[in-house]
Amino acid sequence: MKEQLKAFPSITTIKVRWGEMDSANHVNNVLYLRWSETARFDYFENLNIPVVPNDDGTGIILGWQDCKYIIPVVYPDTIQLGTRLKRFEKDRFYIETHFFSEKHQRLVAISEQRIVCYNYKSKSKVEVPEVLKQAIIQNEQKNLL
Repeated sequence: MKEQLKAFPSITTIKVRWGEMDSANHVNNVLYLRWSETARFDYFENLNIPVVPNDDGTGIILGWQDCKYIIPVVYPDTIQLGTRLKRFEKDRFYIETHFFSEKHQRLVAISEQRIVCYNYKSKSKVEVPEVLKQAIIQNEQKNLL
């Protein structure tokens, strides 16, 4: 698991709480999406670029996400989430988050998120700003060193 986490420039640690269990006796599926949100914002904080819209109204917005559940997570456990860039497109980029269980010492879920660059004033998609693109690339490359 430690070797697998080295492939990610951003690591987030989540301690599973008892109240996150559901009637099926595992962590409720919606929690994985909340955890991926926490990991996504940790990833953006590593860029040192605000995720709120700038003065001209340009920012980012979550356009889509999914989650592949591999094995159930139950209390007690600690989840290590590794987040990294998957790819860029003209007006969006994709990141993925891998969920690793310390209890099971293995991958338990994978989430992919499409982040759209958006102008909140004009209410329209915009190209990925070069400053954001470069910050992401630098963040990813730091991990390779």
